[in-house]
Amino acid sequence: MSNKSNGLNTAKSLKKRRHHGKWLDANFVRRTLGLAKKADPLEGAAQARGIVIEKMQVEAKQPNSAMRKCCRVQLVKNGKQVGAFMPRDGAQKMIDEHDEVLIERIGGCQGKSKGDIPGIRWQVIKVNGQSLDALLRGKLEKARK
Repeated sequence: MSNKSNGLNTAKSLKKRRHHGKWLDANFVRRTLGLAKKADPLEGAAQARGIVIEKMQVEAKQPNSAMRKCCRVQLVKNGKQVGAFMPRDGAQKMIDEHDEVLIERIGGCQGKSKGDIPGIRWQVIKVNGQSLDALLRGKLEKARK
């Protein structure tokens, strides 16, 4: 036997029960209140410009033992600092401190970090307005600032 109301004229109590039950679901609360967007340093945008503050190496999670090349980026729009991964071989040679870079999401599960790189959610795609991919392939020379 269920505790739900049944019979005539019960729509109001069933609707109230459903409304209350929704707010017990964490995913519904996050979606409705926009908590992911509020916590997002890019404020809901797909990409953002920033200035490279320092280059660093992040140790990969077990069982890997590599040092992943990353950089600390300060966003132009709000001054927040984020860690960004420098993809592909030789990318750290193309990116210097005080360069202007464009970053985007790295594409991990539920907006989290991807693969064996702990705490890094962003990756560099452009350096000083030039595609990092084209620079690494040798199709472009790095612009002087």
